Amino acid sequence: MWGLFPLFWTLLAHVNSFDILANRIVWSFVFSVVAMIVLNKWHRFTDVVRQLIESPKKAIILFFASVCISVNWFMYIWAVANHHVIDTSLGYYINPLLSIVFGVIIYKETLLRGQKIAITIAAIGVAIMIVSYGEIPFIALTLAVSFALYGVMKKQVQLEALHSVALETLLILPIALGYMVYQWQQGQAAFLHIHWTTDVLLIVSGLVTIIPLVCFAVAAKNLPLYVLGFLQYMTPTMTLLFGLFLYGETFSQADIIGFSFIWLSLFIFSVATYRQHRRMNKVAS
Repeated sequence: MWGLFPLFWTLLAHVNSFDILANRIVWSFVFSVVAMIVLNKWHRFTDVVRQLIESPKKAIILFFASVCISVNWFMYIWAVANHHVIDTSLGYYINPLLSIVFGVIIYKETLLRGQKIAITIAAIGVAIMIVSYGEIPFIALTLAVSFALYGVMKKQVQLEALHSVALETLLILPIALGYMVYQWQQGQAAFLHIHWTTDVLLIVSGLVTIIPLVCFAVAAKNLPLYVLGFLQYMTPTMTLLFGLFLYGETFSQADIIGFSFIWLSLFIFSVATYRQHRRMNKVAS
């Protein structure tokens, strides 16, 4: 589902990206509350809120996680609206490798030999793009870093997917609502000021956020980890194909070389991780 995101955000390309982000935060919170009530998870959510109130440290960590995911959402929305779909693909290809690097730096996790090789090859691929274009791939790295940092913080405050979205959007909700009120006062708000179809799309942005997360939560309980690991590469692959064949974005020789290094690194990374998973299963049995 996440791989289809460019198709949806393109429909809102005429709307200011900050407006889209603010509406996405508000409607994601609304629909997450509705989903919790329907799925009988509201009481558990109130318990989690009480626990956070009693533990300010966790609340602060979760707030910064909210900021990270908001930055990630904004950059993706802006990139799609400004014809940088391929750059978003690069960001989400890099993300798993960057998450491993953060795990080593912050949690002192140990890298497998294959993972070290994979990260080195990916770094070479990014370096080739930097040298070729004379600039850092800002969009891709912002997406990768923000989502990797989000993952680091979420590891410290582990919550069910639906509760997580509700809390993260709740914590950033005052800022989103404040921005929307300001835009209304200035007569520049998108919601209720452009066309009813735009209003519907802005509301649906909340559903677009919630539904994939719920589906992923179900899949995570029923699929092996290595299958989930493989599926995470489906999103940037679909995004890349959309950028190339649907939106006609440029894919230069430097892009081909850089992406080839990253694809090779992901293959090596996946093989190393799969072998580790098999060894752990054998030891456990």
